[in-house]
Amino acid sequence: MKFKKKAVIMFSGGLDSTAALCWAMDKGYECNAITVSYGQKHIREKKSAQKIAKVLGVKLFDLNLDLPWLKSSSLVDKNKKIPDFEISEISGKSIPSTYVPGRNLIFASIGVSLADSIGADAVILGPNIVDYSGYPDCRPVFYNALEKAVNYGTKIGSSGGKIKLLMPLIKMSKADIVRLSIKLKAPIKHTWSCYSGLKYPCGACDSCKLRAKGFAEAGVADPALKENA
Repeated sequence: MKFKKKAVIMFSGGLDSTAALCWAMDKGYECNAITVSYGQKHIREKKSAQKIAKVLGVKLFDLNLDLPWLKSSSLVDKNKKIPDFEISEISGKSIPSTYVPGRNLIFASIGVSLADSIGADAVILGPNIVDYSGYPDCRPVFYNALEKAVNYGTKIGSSGGKIKLLMPLIKMSKADIVRLSIKLKAPIKHTWSCYSGLKYPCGACDSCKLRAKGFAEAGVADPALKENA
């Protein structure tokens, strides 16, 4: 297949970023994926990213960041407990302890750097604002402002071109994302969304509960769960 355009995908190995990756491939992008370890309590999601990239035949850049101040997040600090909220309490009205300061800004910047280096047309990210935990860097207003800055501060942008920041899932619910993943034949059985690094998803963290809600509303069994494996 001859590609006419290139894209960089920030890729965690989770449901959302896998759907975004498959969306980009379906749109005809030659994809370069980046997965980042930033001190998470486990490497389970990185293993998923590696597996999925191999299955899809996508080049994967595997990066490690050592930013000690990110331990303010319960996703990073091993001494902080990951919260266990009821699904009705995951409203997005407050910022939870799992928020990693500037994570999406850091990730987007890394993606833009690669895009500017290889002449890519877009950086594709997987946030969505419908079913989310209240992270401020998942909002459209953040990415709209960032895209303007990107094209002021890159070789491509200052030379008359443009690097687009594309968020194909931004207004989709988890159920919509599940449906899109199935439509695109995404390898969702290999995805990992859980904040814990166990053999199977914990079912208690925000991410597990939002994912379960999405699969239930889509009327589809989650193939990543033990009982469906």
